[in-house]
This record gives sequence, C-alpha cells and structure tokens, in this order.
Amino acid sequence: MEVVGLWRYPVKSLQGEELAVAGIEPDGLVGDRRWGIRDGGTDRILTARRRPELLAASASYDDDLPVITLPDGRVAVGPGESTDRLLSEWLGGPVSLVPSRGTDPGRAEFFADATDDTSQAIEWTMPEGRYVDAAPLLVLTTVSLRTGAHLHPDGVWDPRRFRPNILIDLEGDGWIEDGWVGRLLQVGDATVRPIEPCTRCTMVTRAQPGLETDRDVFRTLARHHQGHLGVWADVATPGTVSTGRPASVIRMEQPVAPSG
Repeated sequence: MEVVGLWRYPVKSLQGEELAVAGIEPDGLVGDRRWGIRDGGTDRILTARRRPELLAASASYDDDLPVITLPDGRVAVGPGESTDRLLSEWLGGPVSLVPSRGTDPGRAEFFADATDDTSQAIEWTMPEGRYVDAAPLLVLTTVSLRTGAHLHPDGVWDPRRFRPNILIDLEGDGWIEDGWVGRLLQVGDATVRPIEPCTRCTMVTRAQPGLETDRDVFRTLARHHQGHLGVWADVATPGTVSTGRPASVIRMEQPVAPSG
C-alpha cells in the first residue's frame, strides 16, 4: 500500500490543489475546505451539486489567503469586497467568500435524485469548523477506481471526479476500503480512522476541466455498491503525509466496554 495522491480544496466545491506533502491536523488536512461561497439570499454555502459551474474555477493558497482563479482567468485573493464583487458577477447574484472557522456550521443542499437536477432539493448541515460533507477526510483507493472502471468501462474514473484527500494504491479488486471501517490506517506519520463509507451524490456526475458529464458513474455505484465509493475518516493522530510513502492498516479499534 502506497500513498499516491493528496489533495486539498481550499474553497468548497472549487477545484483544489494536488500536493506532494500535506499536514494532517486534528480536524483534517491543513487548509482543506476552510472557505466557502455563501449565497446572499439563502445564507447557504454553495456547492457544485446545485451550482455545477463552481467546478470550473480553482482555489489555492498564498500563505493563508485563498486565491480563486475563475474560468476566464480573473483572480481574487482573500476575502473582502473586491472578491465578493467578482464572485457575484461570475455567479449572477450576491455571494460572499466566508471562512468556516468562527461561523455557524454551513448549510447546503443536495438533490434527492443524484441523476436529476429537477428532483427535490434537500438541505443538510455540515460539521462545525470546515465545509466538509460528513467527516474531516476522504480516503479512496485505486482498487475501487479499477472496480468501478470494470463495471462502467466507458466512464472516466479519474480520482479528481471523486475529490479524495488521500488516494492509496494497492493490488486487488472490489471495494477494499469498506473493510477498513473501524480500523486505523497509518499514512506517513499520521493515523486516520475510517468511520463510514462515503455515500456519493450528484457531484460525481458533474463536468469539470478534462472530465465530461457522466451520470452513469453514479448509476454504476448505485447499482453495484449502494452508491458508495471511498470512506470518510477522522484523525486519530495528526502528522505529515507525502506521496510515495507506505500506508498500512495497523490494528483493529478496541470496542468500548459497556458501563455498569
């Protein structure tokens, strides 16, 4: 097992940064999803579920400041009025760039049917502190990508479509990371704890630079794996991880004895 990919996404639902080395803090990857674009009318954090054009822009960091590059090449650096004006012009309505820390947990929407943008929109609330969907880290393996590609060979199972933080390469077939739930995973000098399979949504069907719209990616996962791909994980031990380093499942978690 080897770490072969690391990504962080400074701004929720924008393209992120591929990294060679990343720090893992107690609540996730350093800099990951620390910012979001908030709708001025609803106060919800925008995501590419409802606004797929977000995937055409990218975000990176200049020191601690988020840098957003729009599809037309215009650039916004950090929060503030000029950034908000530029984003509002691009998205066609009042929005603002907001931090995830020091604010209420973000609210957003997803579609009841991941293949139908006219289906019911359902609101959910993100965990406090970051604009993540369910947990601090998303771990994915090349085994699961190969399994998906075997089931839907006309699709492009590029890891960018699935937005992992950590991609691990190993041999085998099937949905191997499901079996890591409840165990500890060593990555570099950090350990993470997979807690549940990641339930996929409209995001995996969306077009983005170099990838076309493909609703059959989601349909394949729904048909063969209850819509899951990869696992959500929290942080057991902070540390540093880099590509090219080994990864290993190190032990089973010990069950907590019942009280009384």
